[in-house]
Amino acid sequence: MSTQVHANLTAEQVREISGNLDEPEWLTETRLEALEALEELDMPDVIRTPGRDWTNLHELDFESFVDPLNAAEDKDQVGPEDVDVLPWAEAVQEHEELLKDHFGTVVDPQENYLTALSTALFSTGTVVYVPEGVNAEDVTIRTAQNSRSLFNYTLVVTEESSSVTILERQSTGEDSEALRASSSASGDEPRADEQYYSGIVEVVAGENSRVQYGSLQNLSEDAYNFTVKRGDADTYATIDWIEANLGTQLTKTEVSTELNGDSSETQIVGAFYGHNDQHFDLDAKVWHRAEHTTADLVTRGVTDDVARSVYEGVQDVGKGAWDTSSYQRENTLMLSDESEADASPKLIINNHDTEASHSATVGQIDQEDLLYMTSRGVNPRAARNMLVEGFFVPVLEEIAVDELRDDLEELVARRLRQRD
Repeated sequence: MSTQVHANLTAEQVREISGNLDEPEWLTETRLEALEALEELDMPDVIRTPGRDWTNLHELDFESFVDPLNAAEDKDQVGPEDVDVLPWAEAVQEHEELLKDHFGTVVDPQENYLTALSTALFSTGTVVYVPEGVNAEDVTIRTAQNSRSLFNYTLVVTEESSSVTILERQSTGEDSEALRASSSASGDEPRADEQYYSGIVEVVAGENSRVQYGSLQNLSEDAYNFTVKRGDADTYATIDWIEANLGTQLTKTEVSTELNGDSSETQIVGAFYGHNDQHFDLDAKVWHRAEHTTADLVTRGVTDDVARSVYEGVQDVGKGAWDTSSYQRENTLMLSDESEADASPKLIINNHDTEASHSATVGQIDQEDLLYMTSRGVNPRAARNMLVEGFFVPVLEEIAVDELRDDLEELVARRLRQRD
């Protein structure tokens, strides 16, 4: 089933966005082709059981959310001198051939309705280029959204034997003037509490290079969020993802790696905390396509109140992926009887020379642990909070980026204090 293209999108708007960024004609045409493809594309895949979609994206009113010519943000893009960390408009001028070689090669611009929508309309972005042999730390990308909708694109390219650590953050900005203006222009009543954020991240890791990409999403709980982060790992390359989700009322996200080079590796670490009526639909995927590849997927999350989480983890081992090692585990802790959590870990194995496992658990706080702590003088609220914080420790221990780990710990602790 295709999705009806909303009437407020036109080719002229797309050309204006592209023109404002001074993009070459080939990139403008890529955008226009994505816009045209919307008529035939469906929403991203979601987990389905007979008679039920666990996440219903078709109910979102994109016509009221998306105002393509009113995009406002506060963005910081910082990196060391030997690495190019460029806003999209500058990257178009300085690295056109790099963009032409890699843009849309990891995430197909027409993969589904929402990737095509983002390709047609993105007006902000970052390009991180790490030359051969350079080891870079402390690349930071901070985005504060100040408009009704914001479409963001990030491209990371690492040359042979280089490395980079990137910390990305998304939040809702304090400046709502542009958002109110976009609401009025679309004929809606100003509703500064509802927003739509879309982000596409492509990582191209060259031979023997390493990318650590950490992301912390803490948008307004009235926002909607769609993101795809996907990497292509060459021979001996490593791509490690860290993704933490705490904000939005609805998040649909995928973090994945294609292990296309021999002896390539990936780790995907996920953490989430949903409360009130938040809904998280989280995908973690790895495609083993070469020999001697290794993957480790670990996710932990909490649901409270009437929040809901849906997790799908896929380990896909191709026919030529000899000597594969692939592991996956997902654990969700429910703090209320009304919250929900579903998990669907999957193994797709087409090569017998594979060592793989997958697991998923859903449960509540162990009452014996709680009794043990309260019997030794810890008050019930403090005991519960300590157990929740302890539940996240196995994930926190996997986070190599100190700043991200510290921030996530603080945000979890703050949410627990709000619960009290």
